Amino acid sequence: MNKLWTVISQTYANQVKTWSFLLFILSPFLLIGISGGVGYFSGKVSSEQSTDQIAVISKEKSLRTSYIKQNKSDVKPKITTTKAARVALADNKIKGYLNLTTQNQQVIATYHGTEAMNSSLKNKTLAFLNSLQQSLNYRQAKLNQNQAQILAKQPNFAQKIKDNKNSTKKIAGTISFWIMVFMMYMILINYASVTANEIASEKGTKIMEIIFSSTTPANYFYGKLLGVVGVIVTQIAVYLVGGWAIFLGVKHLKVVNDLLTSSGSLIKEVVADLLNINLAFLLFGVIIYTILAAFSGALVAKAEDASKAAQPTVYLSMLAFFLTIPFQDNASALLVKILSYVPFFSSFFMPMRIIDHSASLFEISLSLLLLILAVVLLAAYVGHIYGGLMLQTEDTSFWKRFRRGLAYSK
Repeated sequence: MNKLWTVISQTYANQVKTWSFLLFILSPFLLIGISGGVGYFSGKVSSEQSTDQIAVISKEKSLRTSYIKQNKSDVKPKITTTKAARVALADNKIKGYLNLTTQNQQVIATYHGTEAMNSSLKNKTLAFLNSLQQSLNYRQAKLNQNQAQILAKQPNFAQKIKDNKNSTKKIAGTISFWIMVFMMYMILINYASVTANEIASEKGTKIMEIIFSSTTPANYFYGKLLGVVGVIVTQIAVYLVGGWAIFLGVKHLKVVNDLLTSSGSLIKEVVADLLNINLAFLLFGVIIYTILAAFSGALVAKAEDASKAAQPTVYLSMLAFFLTIPFQDNASALLVKILSYVPFFSSFFMPMRIIDHSASLFEISLSLLLLILAVVLLAAYVGHIYGGLMLQTEDTSFWKRFRRGLAYSK
């Protein structure tokens, strides 16, 4: 047991100390940080250099004050004269300027700019002008308060929007599907290559004969495998803890708070789809491919072929990955149901059915049980023949070595 633990700890330490592991772990957080930082500073700079505001010029102070009060964010109040407004417009410090006045009981507004007033501000300006003109009309018509209230009455318009939960679930399912599949694929590709290269680099070396004389090949293989599994679990744990920490850190920001307010139900659906039994399929899916990668690494002819060792595992994972894409909106298809029970494919297809809510608890349990059973049996079998595989150095074709590897019994 001590020797097994020594192999596990050494394999784990060798992996987590590498720059490639650190970069692979931190890259999602770096991308999020860079994207968020660029977005924040771009927004800050653009807001500081914004030319979307206008100036309001009027000899009637009350008229100008009323307009600015209703449109504070759209107006630069410090510009009060036509001359100053023209200079600011020429320097691109404002989008334009609005002249307001009243003549003969009529409100007159003239906008000056290099481009038309944006539609949002135009609508607010027209609403302000209409309200003001209506007040002047009532005053000129000498209507009493009761008559003015009757003429001011507006139609009542209301909207009752029914929350379409099915639509939200469908969108959340699509997002969850792509996150899960890409996460599975990227982690799998990385650790398949790492495992295959590590095993293949030891192929045919004298050190293996010394190691096998002090411990059994099976124990050595299990130690290697459990060490890599420990690294995988560490990475998933870092993603979960780091993701939660980032959320706690940014949830009070206005942009994040607005997003949670507008799309809170969608985000909850996505998180619920990811943080459930799908994590078990992700973990055991990566493990079974890791075992296959170790088997492939042990089958290469010599250590110099380590770079080719992961190819069979990579090709199989690519096949599973690309097979999922046509069925992203059809998780109830017969092929999806069949492959959701087949090890090497179930870790891609059963999560798809779970996200789609088209798999029962019994089906999910059966699929996971078959996957775990396949992991245990494959690990036991490769561990049983590992010594013969690693000491095999004949430079024959891959398929001959593959058939011979399958034939080893000890």
